[in-house]
Order: sequence, then C-alpha cells, then structure tokens
Amino acid sequence: MKSTRWGLIGAGWIATRTIAPAMHAATDTIVQGVASRDTERAQALNPITVHQSYEDLINDPSVDAVYISLPNHLHCQWTVAALNAGKHVLCEKPFAMNAAEIKLMVEAARSNDRLLVEAVWSRWHPRMIRMVDYVKAGNIGDIVSIESSFTFPGSIDGNYRAQPTMGGGALFDVGVYPLHAIAALVGDDAHVEIEKCDVSVGPTGVDLTTKWQMRINGSITANGLASFEMPENQSLIVRGEKGTVELVGTQAFTSWHKSSTLRLGDHTEEFQAVDPYRLMIENFGKRIQGQDSWVLTLETSLSVAKVLEQIQSSN
Repeated sequence: MKSTRWGLIGAGWIATRTIAPAMHAATDTIVQGVASRDTERAQALNPITVHQSYEDLINDPSVDAVYISLPNHLHCQWTVAALNAGKHVLCEKPFAMNAAEIKLMVEAARSNDRLLVEAVWSRWHPRMIRMVDYVKAGNIGDIVSIESSFTFPGSIDGNYRAQPTMGGGALFDVGVYPLHAIAALVGDDAHVEIEKCDVSVGPTGVDLTTKWQMRINGSITANGLASFEMPENQSLIVRGEKGTVELVGTQAFTSWHKSSTLRLGDHTEEFQAVDPYRLMIENFGKRIQGQDSWVLTLETSLSVAKVLEQIQSSN
C-alpha cells in the first residue's frame, strides 16, 4: 500500500507524546512535515520538513493528510483551510466549538472529496469495539442505563483549557469521551433529553466539573461526569435487561500501551496492550487509499456535538 504522508499542525503535548510516536511506529505512514510556533518542538518530532507556517504546510504538495492538534477554537478554521487545500484531515477532539462549525467542516470535506475524521482515539481500542459490538448484538437485551465518568485533579492555570473563548472546560476536554461512548452504544439518531445538569464553574468561567443525567429514547438513563477537580477515574458501565458490561479499571477511555479487561456479565475478557492512536492513524491511511477500514463517521461527531450543546444550554 502507498504510504500516507502526514503533516502535523501543532507540536504540543498531544502531537509530541502520542501522535508523532504513533505515526513513526505505524505501517505505511510518513511524518512528512510539522508546522508549529516553536521550531525546536517541531524538529523534535523528526519530520522530513519543518514548515514556518500552517499555510506552508497545508499547501505543501508532498503532504497527503493533516493532523490538527491546535486549541479547540482553531479546529474549524484550520480544518476547513486544509480541506480546501486538498488535504485529508484528522482533527483532535472535540471536533469544533459547536455543531454549526462542524457543519462548515463537513461541507468543506464533501465539496473537496476529502476524508475528515474526529480523532476520538478511544473508539479504535479493541476493548471498546468489542463492548459496542457485544451490546449491539443484543447480548444484554435492551439497554436500561449507562454510567460513565472521566475525572482527574489538575491545574489548568495558563492553559487553553481555562479559557472559555478557546473551548476550555472539563465537558469539552474529557466529557467528549463518555458522550462518544454513549453515541456508539445507542446510535446517532437517538433522541436525547437532558433531565439534570450540575456545573462547578472556575474563576476563569470554564466548567471545572459537569455532571449530567440524560434520558435516551424515552427509556435509557445515562449519567455522566467530567471533572478537573476530582480524583482520577474513568468508568463505563452499561446495564441491560439481561446483563451488564463494564470497562474494568480506572482507564475506561485512555487505556494506552497497557493491558485491559472487559467484563461481560459473569465473565471477563483480557486485551493485550495496544496503541489506539496507531490503530486510528493506520485505519485513516487505509481509508484514503480506498480500503474498507473503519473510521468514526461525521454523523456521529455531529450528533455528539449537538448533545454537548444540549448539556451546555441546560445549566
């Protein structure tokens, strides 16, 4: 298969710790270029070319696809620019600031016939895929309830996560993981009502904790929690009429280079350590080469964005 030549816009923590290493390890993948305000950090990612500007990178004819790992408020702008420059785009989560921006991104992808995917890397983990397939196959009957959380204690001072205008806050940063898991389980067309939402707002105006209760399709109760000020924990438990499934442990969404366990009723299944970032990047590359390889759909990303807006407007 022809190698996918990647350009990275941004050389922050995500690009440095996860994306660039995954690309260097992935099959049929080349880190062709990096564009960053910090030239030294860009060079540290070992690309073939370091670009002096984002514009230079997206207009580089040797780049096939672009990974965008900029602060949230810049996702739409540079995704649309890259798509209009003829590049395929894999964009960091959350996809954009709101559903309206995502619609602009989708329109640009379709008008340019380019692949556009939100990089919710947890969806490529074999354990998550197995859980979703098991539930959708009817093994636990109709879903009754979903309990999910992503919390950790940490300072966001001086970070874009502390700025409302930059798409900061716990809901946008870590709440998207539970919401994408819920969407995978109930489908993109599910009817969602927010029954209750409690928010703890920090001094800069972003949510430090958001806790919500949803009613899905009139019969499923889904409770979620996202927080920057609680002990570290991630959980996902799905209860059905005939059984329960659970991502065991405290890393339901960020199991990375570690073995993991899935509880299916009264037995468990073990999963070897994997790098879901690498799996995501390889699947994306296969898809743009015309192979039948799973990627997160734009319909799912748009449905999650709409639920995010419902939660935000309910408090």
